[in-house]
Amino acid sequence: MPQPAHVVVVVIENHAVAEVLGNPKAPFLNGLAAHGATFTRFYAITHPSEPNYLALFSGSTHGLSSDACPVRYPGANLAGSLLEARMTFTGYAEDLPESGFTGCTSGGYARKHSPWVSFTRVPAQVSQPMSSFPRDYASLPTVSFVIPNLQHDMHDGTVAQADSWLEQHLSGYVTWAQAHNSLLIVTADEDDHSADNRIPALIVGAGVKAGHYGQRYDLYSLLRLIEDMYGLPRLANSATATPINGIWD
Repeated sequence: MPQPAHVVVVVIENHAVAEVLGNPKAPFLNGLAAHGATFTRFYAITHPSEPNYLALFSGSTHGLSSDACPVRYPGANLAGSLLEARMTFTGYAEDLPESGFTGCTSGGYARKHSPWVSFTRVPAQVSQPMSSFPRDYASLPTVSFVIPNLQHDMHDGTVAQADSWLEQHLSGYVTWAQAHNSLLIVTADEDDHSADNRIPALIVGAGVKAGHYGQRYDLYSLLRLIEDMYGLPRLANSATATPINGIWD
């Protein structure tokens, strides 16, 4: 299992895998898929959005079955695990008005898509606006989440708008990551209720063996992958999730 210098996780919204991968309106994302590991049977945990973000970040939906805001949880989570292991975490959210903001909405920002804000043991300063995403990628934290606003994450806007935004903000990082032991992970929170909650998911970067992988995985599997790469404790349902393996050169 490799230990990347940096992992950037991007979450898009409310689209089934077939609506994104193979869609000509998403050339950037499909270019990533062609050069990375693409998971053809990758699933969200539930509906609606917020419980899936909690699942990816902490291994549990915490019994939440809505997009309630605000919610607060005292338990363990990915950011806390990284910090306790003397590594680093930052969540970058587009339209977040200021570092540490705890309001539910601001412009196109929605707190329900930024799970780190809802955990009491996560320092406020790890929550940063997207404008703080570093141009010097070597200064990125160990693990970061990138959350586009509602227009650019496919929630309110189009697939083409989201694809263009991702290319503008992350294409440079993708090129850099290949030569600097780093990864980009792209997934979605849930599908659009049209299918069986099968969502797009791909990993691209250093050491990734390009191809399509048909094992059934879910958001808990993705959390487990990050935990295993950094030797972190497995949180809640990630402990029994199917491990992602066989994707490395």
